[in-house]
Amino acid sequence: MQLSPARFAADALRLLPRKRISRALGAVAATRAPQAIVSRAINAFVKAYDVDMEQAIVPAGGYRSFDDFFTRELEPGARPIDADPTAVTSPADGKIEDFGPVDLEASVTVKGKPYRVGDLLGDVELGEAYQGGNYFIVYLSPRDYHRVHTPVAGRVVAARHVPGTLYPVNRIGTEFVPRLFARNERVVTLQASEQHGEVVTIMVGAIGVGHISMSYDAIETNVGRESGLKRYGSEGPYLDRGAELGLFHLGSTAVVFLPPSDLEWCVAPGDMVYMGQRIAVPRRSR
Repeated sequence: MQLSPARFAADALRLLPRKRISRALGAVAATRAPQAIVSRAINAFVKAYDVDMEQAIVPAGGYRSFDDFFTRELEPGARPIDADPTAVTSPADGKIEDFGPVDLEASVTVKGKPYRVGDLLGDVELGEAYQGGNYFIVYLSPRDYHRVHTPVAGRVVAARHVPGTLYPVNRIGTEFVPRLFARNERVVTLQASEQHGEVVTIMVGAIGVGHISMSYDAIETNVGRESGLKRYGSEGPYLDRGAELGLFHLGSTAVVFLPPSDLEWCVAPGDMVYMGQRIAVPRRSR
């Protein structure tokens, strides 16, 4: 049987020190090289991936490092937040990979593969709270805006840095790495929402820097230390819908879990979405 290139790549990656490689790439990306070199690298990337820079904030003199470009901010108002306060909105620009119900075993199916919610959250007991709930996944490609925002308004009551490895979250990983999203390093943020209850947003890291930094706390991944579980309770920061949650310094994927409720989905699998766009609303009786 012929080995596909994607499977060969996945098998080869298993033999490599993926986190160390990613950390080294991150150091290179954050290096402040001469401006001409940085600009050439960025221009080549923009051309190769057809990156839309029209609404990006570019500092005077240009970006000082590739990481500055990749974590670029957008102009105010570039991503309007859906006007319906009951709407769950996309936390990021990207593609809707999957969405739907969480079954009564607290499991979901992603790309045809089963996952236990508790494994994704790094907390089996917490995962059981989402039995009969809902979830959706947004995949961020290299061309996308890579800041992640809140899908609901609410106070951050807890966060967990879940240690793990780093595989790609593209087809190589989703098809050929078992339990990919439960194996990659990630950060879980729990918000207490008046409209939707306790909503979880997971930022899943990926190979090729693998660095996630959060905006509401000094939590970082793939920097040689682990933050573990942090409980904020009533002292946690209150974040409006669309507030910045964190940054992917390269990659990756955002997963949102909502407690049981009857939602009407406003997207289809494979749809390209923008941060702040309506993903679902509570189903109204007709």
